Parts: sequence; C-alpha cells; structure tokens
Amino acid sequence: MLSQLGHIMVGIADSIMVGQIGPVPLAAASFANNFLGVFLMFGIGLSYGITPLVAQADGQADTSKITRLLRHGILLCGGSGVLLFVLLFGVSFLFPFMRQPEEVVQLGTPYFLIIASSLIPLMIFQNFRQFSEGMSVTKPTMYITIAANLVNVFFNYLLIYGKLGFPELGLNGAGWATFISRVLMAFGLYFFVIKYERFKAFRAAFQLSKIKADFFKPMLKIGLPSGIQFVFEVGAFAMASIMMGWLGANALAAHQIAISLVSLSYMMASGISAASTVRVGNQMGIKDGVNLKRVGNTSFLMSLVFMACCAIVFIGFSNFFPTLYVEEREVIGIASTLIIVAGFFQLSDGVQVVGLGSLRGMSDVKIPTIITLIAYWGLAIPASYVLGFIFELGPEGIWYGLLIGLTVAAIALFVRFHRLARIKSLSFSENEKS
Repeated sequence: MLSQLGHIMVGIADSIMVGQIGPVPLAAASFANNFLGVFLMFGIGLSYGITPLVAQADGQADTSKITRLLRHGILLCGGSGVLLFVLLFGVSFLFPFMRQPEEVVQLGTPYFLIIASSLIPLMIFQNFRQFSEGMSVTKPTMYITIAANLVNVFFNYLLIYGKLGFPELGLNGAGWATFISRVLMAFGLYFFVIKYERFKAFRAAFQLSKIKADFFKPMLKIGLPSGIQFVFEVGAFAMASIMMGWLGANALAAHQIAISLVSLSYMMASGISAASTVRVGNQMGIKDGVNLKRVGNTSFLMSLVFMACCAIVFIGFSNFFPTLYVEEREVIGIASTLIIVAGFFQLSDGVQVVGLGSLRGMSDVKIPTIITLIAYWGLAIPASYVLGFIFELGPEGIWYGLLIGLTVAAIALFVRFHRLARIKSLSFSENEKS
C-alpha cells in the first residue's frame, strides 16, 4: 500500500506546492497530470502481467521460469516506457484543439513533456517492482518509493521557487523534480535486485541476449488487458478533467484538488489489490481453492474497511483539504463539494480495484476488461455529460456520473470473482480426487 501510495504522492506534492503560485499553474498541472495518468496507468497495468506469473511460478518453486520472466520483463517494460514517451510527445500537439483555457495549455505543455519523459525510468522501476512483489518481497520497494518522494519534495522546493541558488522554474520545476526522483527509483531498485541474496539464483536474467519472443506472450496476455482496464478507468477521469476545463480554470483547479485526494485513497486500495494478486496467484500455483476464496474475501473486506475510513475523513474535512492547495474562495467551494461526492464513491472504488487484482491473480483479464469498458465509457462518461451539462449540475454532476460507473464496476467484478473462484475450487477438488 505504501509503495502504491508513493506513485501518487509525487503528483499530490506537486499539486500542493504548485498551488502556492496560483490557480492557473494548478489547473495546468491538473490538465497535464490527468492526461498523462491514462498512459502512466496503462504502463503500470502492462507491468502487472509480470506479478501473477512470478507468484504462480514461486508457488511451484520454478526458478528457471522466474528467471525468464525477469529477463523478458526488463525488455518489455523498458521498451514500453520509450514507446509511451514517443506517443505522448506526438499527443502533445493536439492540446490546442481540446477547448481548454489558452493559458492552461501554454503553461501545461512543457511540464507535460518533462513528466512524460519520466515514464522511461518509471517503467524500468516497475519491472523490478512487479518481480519483487511476485516473490512477496515488498519492503525494499516501499523504502525506495518513500525516499524518492522526499527527493521529489526537496527538488520541488528548489526548482519551483528558486531556492538555494537554483533557477525559479515554476511548474516546470515540479516536472524536473519528478523526473529526478523516478530516475533514482529505477537505479535504487535495480541495485537491490542484483545485490539481494535471495535473488542470487535469478541473476542470469540480466543476460539479455537469451531472448525468445514466445516468452513475452504470457506477460502480454495478462498485461495488455490490465493496462487497457486502467485506460478505461483513468481515461474516464481524464475525460472528466477535460469536461471540467469546458467550465473554466477554477472548475479544473478544483477538480485537480479532489482528484488528488481520490487518487490517494485509490492507490492505497490498489496496494491491497496488488497483494491480492500475489496471494491469489500463489494459491493458483499450489491449486488450493479454499484459500483462494479466503484470500479474495479478505482483500475485499480490508478494502471496504479502509475505504470507509477514507470516506469519513473526506466528508468530515471537505472544507479543510482545499485550503492546503489554494486560497481562492471559488475554487475551495467547488472542491469541497466534489470531495463530498468522492467520499460516497470510496467503497465502490475500493471494491472494483480489489476485484480487478484478485481476478488478475487467476489470469482472468478479458471479462473484467469488458466490464470496465461498459461501466466507465458506456455509463460513467455519458452520465457525467448529461448530469453536468444537460441537467446543468456543473462540476458536481460530472462527478455523479463517475460515481455511477464505479458502483456498477464494483458490483460486476465482485460477482465475477466469486463465480470464478467457485469454479476453480471445484476444479482443484476434482483433480485431487482423480
């Protein structure tokens, strides 16, 4: 959970520190981060194809298979990081045509390109992270991520405001701080993996000449649909961000405040989801249907309890949190309302992300991908537009639409897990008897 939190804390720290220089830079950061988030989460989802396969191989004590997964994961994640940056560079030329405030586009584009380049080291880090988590080794990733966030805050201070002789770069300074911290994350986890004694048996993975195209297929079979799932969900929030921009810079800035808080709780819940992927994968490897269902149910319960606590905090402090970002009363008022709506969809958000993780541990990704497509783009986005613009509920209506999509996704994924877990359990029992 703390490792997942580290990803989003970079954006939250940037938003808080950038918000001190005005609502327009904050709106520009919102536009850039929400757009980048779609591609970032696709890359992270792609790397998730490594974890359940490593966990299943670990359950079977198959050292050679784990070595192959690590080797091919290095190239898969590194190559995808480069491709994502090239794609984002091309996409940046479309920004002037997205009906956003002109000052937001002008300020946000160079910042966007800087943080887009940070996806290359981030994806390299993701490979080593997913490998380590598949082996149930999670603390080093947590320590490195926390350290990187401290580095990000320190360089934000130096480069945004021009302290200790550094140039005052404003919003771009936050981008460079993010880039530096992610480079350090990649190097830090790389050195841990090659030095850790327990991973000594897997050092042959760094002989990158021994590559076979067929070994990418099982990772892509899980990783691509997982990445697409994130695209559907995060893309829906990015589309909501674009719709907020149609309402003006203040609405977009308020959206960024609320989305940063929602992302905080979501990434924490996705930590439970990642743990569920590993533990479900282990039970699949040893063919233990009873504990497979227990792992899933425990994960759902943990997520519900955690997200219920988040909901209480969000609703109780809805008027306070925006003041950490800005001083403009209009932005604070809009953000406070959105945070209350966010409090109500915390439970749905937690259930759906754990459902995706648990099903991923069983290598079930196709049906969940269809569920996310229907929930977010078949329901959430149309409902957001109708409620926000046709019924003229404004920013609040856009978020009500997101609430509808998250709730439908949560119910469908919960049902899907229990149905599939029951089938797997019966299958394992029949194999034991035979």
